[in-house]
Formats: sequence, C-alpha cells, structure tokens
Amino acid sequence: MVKDALKAAARGVARIAAAPLVASFWLRAAWTGRDRSLESSTQLISLVPGVTGQYLRRAFLQSVVAFCDQAACIEFGTLFSRINVRIGRSAYIGPRCHIGWAEIGDDALIAAGVHITSGARIHGFADPDVPIREQRGELAMVRIGNGVWVGSNAVVMADVGEGAIVAAGAVVTKPVPPFTIAAGVPARVVRHRVADGAGDGERGYATGELA
Repeated sequence: MVKDALKAAARGVARIAAAPLVASFWLRAAWTGRDRSLESSTQLISLVPGVTGQYLRRAFLQSVVAFCDQAACIEFGTLFSRINVRIGRSAYIGPRCHIGWAEIGDDALIAAGVHITSGARIHGFADPDVPIREQRGELAMVRIGNGVWVGSNAVVMADVGEGAIVAAGAVVTKPVPPFTIAAGVPARVVRHRVADGAGDGERGYATGELA
C-alpha cells in the first residue's frame, strides 16, 4: 500500500513537472503540426536520465499521444514521431529507440535501439527521375502484440503477433505470426514457441537457445 501511494504521488509530481512541456507542445503544434512538435518534444525529454526521466516521459506522453498507460516505461534516449502511437499496460521501451506509428501491446518488451517504423512504405521510389524525398509514401500502423519481445537493434516494419519474439538485429518486413521466433535479414520464422501437438488445454512451449 505504501509503495502504491508513493508511486501515485510520483505520478502526480510528474504531471505537474510535465505541464510546461505539454503547453509548449500544443503551442508549437499549432504552427508546425502535432507530429513535428511531438518529435521535437521527445528529443528534449529523452535526455532526462533515471527514474525521473521515466516518470516525466510517461506523464508527457499521456497528455499528448493517442494512449500511454500509466504503467508503461519509456527509457532514456527514446524518440517518438507520430502522435497516434499507443503504448499498452506495463509495456517497456528500452533506451535509444525510435517509435513511429505503432500500437505496442500490454507487457511488450522493446529492447535498446529498436526502430519501429510507420510501415514499410514511408518513402515512395517508383519514379527514378524524382528525388525519393519528394515522392509520396504510405504510412501504416505497426502493431506489436501483447507479450512480444523485440531484441536489441531490430527494425520492425510489419505487425508482430502476440507472444512472438523478434531476434536482435532482425529486420521485420512481413507480419510475424503469434508465438513464433523470427530472426534474420529479412526476418523469417525459425521456431515456434508452442510445441507441436499441444492441445488447447495444455499449451506446451518449445525450449532451447536461439542461434
């Protein structure tokens, strides 16, 4: 009970501390747009270290993005570029990540240095006579399911199903099925977490080290 009360008090202090940042965000959003303002704001507050930074970032994001749960944890150096991001209950986003248009499920673990893009077609490139930066892309939400673990320095451009694991350094260009392990560039399923032949009432998980 005491621990819960202290956490609630800390969240209240964080909301007060984040208020000037939130006001600044909305003022700049009226001029530059909300996505650009979010990117600028998260660049600033990403530099606050330790638990203080975790509480401050969460309080700020709860006030401006589509959804951020009060039990989510966003670590040092992490940037956000899309206002419609959603961060689920007890989700963990590690240091130095870059998150675009994403929905991160409950209890998901995003390790250090992960880049979750706004889909696989952010930039158009069909016309070789026009610079890529001037060609229109297509943004899409990337959904990270509940209980997913994404390893360090992975790049995720497609959905990852519930309970799946994405190995460190993998590049996800196609959806990863639930309860599988995907690795490589581009990422491919290398193992299933649910053992073959397990019935509905006896989910058995495959074991072993991921090569």
